[in-house]
Amino acid sequence: MKNRKLKNRELDRRSVEEFKKEGKTPISIVLDNIRSSHNVGSVFRTADAFILEKIYLCGITATPPHRDIRKTAIGASETVDWDYSKDALSTVKKLKAEGNYIVSIEQAENSVELQDFKIPEDKDLVLVFGNEVKGVQQEIVSLSDAVVEIPQFGTKHSLNISVSAGIAIWDVYQKMKF
Repeated sequence: MKNRKLKNRELDRRSVEEFKKEGKTPISIVLDNIRSSHNVGSVFRTADAFILEKIYLCGITATPPHRDIRKTAIGASETVDWDYSKDALSTVKKLKAEGNYIVSIEQAENSVELQDFKIPEDKDLVLVFGNEVKGVQQEIVSLSDAVVEIPQFGTKHSLNISVSAGIAIWDVYQKMKF
């Protein structure tokens, strides 16, 4: 069997207009004080790949049209809906009050490992990712319906936020869809 790499024109991707009209996966993302614009752009790209509802950019997190976001997102900041709020905690409180299921991706006491996390059937999910150094704010962790941890087995204590987002979003997406 011979495999041939597909050309971009063969990938049958949606247009921006088609993407905007498409039914969205009931997952939103909160980025809590993300320092790197490249990480923000990468999360936009992942959100586009899995047709997520929205990204909430909070605190010091850069917003489009930032040059580094645009460079990494390669157009996804034009397809994925987003909003900015100065305060991540008030954003999470509002989303929880609207009936969303809040999930902090964080290392914490009593966290659930990602592979064991069960998706609630009747609620939209909000995945919260925190600052590259400090993580998700404790007040948000305390407010969360679940705290999910990505198991790690090496010498480092954390993954890059864009890598964590990719892993967590894929895991939750495939549990919802498949």
